[in-house]
Amino acid sequence: MKIRQHLESLPPYTPIEPFEVLSARIGREPAQIVKLDANENPYGPLPAVREALGKMEFPHIYPDPESRALRKSLSAFTGIGAEYLLAGQGADELIDLLMRVFLEPDDCILSCPPTFGMYSFDAELNAASCIEVPRRADFSLDMDAIRAAVETYQPKLFFITSPNNPDGSLVDAKMLEELLALPTMIVLDEAYIEFAGDNLGASLSRIREVPARENLIVLRTFSKWAGLAGLRIGYGAFPLWLMPTLWKSKQPYNVNVAASVAAQVSLEHADELSEVVERLKNERTRLFAALQSILYLKPYPTQSNFILCQVTGRDAADLKARLAQEYGVFIRYFNKPGLKDCIRISVGRSQDTNALISALKNL
Repeated sequence: MKIRQHLESLPPYTPIEPFEVLSARIGREPAQIVKLDANENPYGPLPAVREALGKMEFPHIYPDPESRALRKSLSAFTGIGAEYLLAGQGADELIDLLMRVFLEPDDCILSCPPTFGMYSFDAELNAASCIEVPRRADFSLDMDAIRAAVETYQPKLFFITSPNNPDGSLVDAKMLEELLALPTMIVLDEAYIEFAGDNLGASLSRIREVPARENLIVLRTFSKWAGLAGLRIGYGAFPLWLMPTLWKSKQPYNVNVAASVAAQVSLEHADELSEVVERLKNERTRLFAALQSILYLKPYPTQSNFILCQVTGRDAADLKARLAQEYGVFIRYFNKPGLKDCIRISVGRSQDTNALISALKNL
């Protein structure tokens, strides 16, 4: 018996590990770990969410396959009709779903690295390829190269993240209009939009434009702003013509009841979550200033809940390893095109910033 041939050479995706694994690895209790490596919300779910999870009436019953109650709440939150909305196990499931719906073997997608690694991973998983148009040194998009790539390769999907991961930069309105004029489906990943602009990103999000566009998809998640990364819940807004295919292509019970309850209660208390997000944005400002004081780091401006830094004059991989082993501080390390000797630091609580900066200065 043989597996599909293209999977034999598929490189594995490297995920971030949870507290219990990190704890066992370095011999520290979870409470002694400062986890700033996965852009999680350190405050976790709201108290109202935790209470609601403990009072669920029907965890033994299969969830609503259409997530109707959640989509109604999302409609009120986003300002677009529920008929345009689909929920998933995080935005990751929806990325893979789009690949399965659009891509034939040997088709291609387009992305602009450095960016979220799941785009290329899912493309290869679906026997397609990922055409990459690198960003400029300041992480801006190279529009001329993008136009040339679209014309040459005719990608079925074009994934753009705004704010981009790992640098936190936004795609400006003029650039996005140019992208939407291209003959391809634009998938705008807004996983971190709540940390940009005002009112949980509402002033900058393009999600309300989906009903008027034939080639715009916007993806969002509860993992970051709402502190629900462990429950895996996200959603997307899709053109109406695409929805029938998505409904019949997704797994029937893809959103579990706990995630659905947590997301709905989070939306009911969006004002409280907005306060948490503002607290993180204020801490982001403080962390950025503190990182500027570290002589061997060059932090990049960001509109997200993380800060990318260039490491100069020392080994970035060694810095990451020593922070973890000697201080229990975990950060992300990159060493690939466009990110040579870079680290990414998630914005945490004030005590997390204090522990990180103290360790960086000691090192």
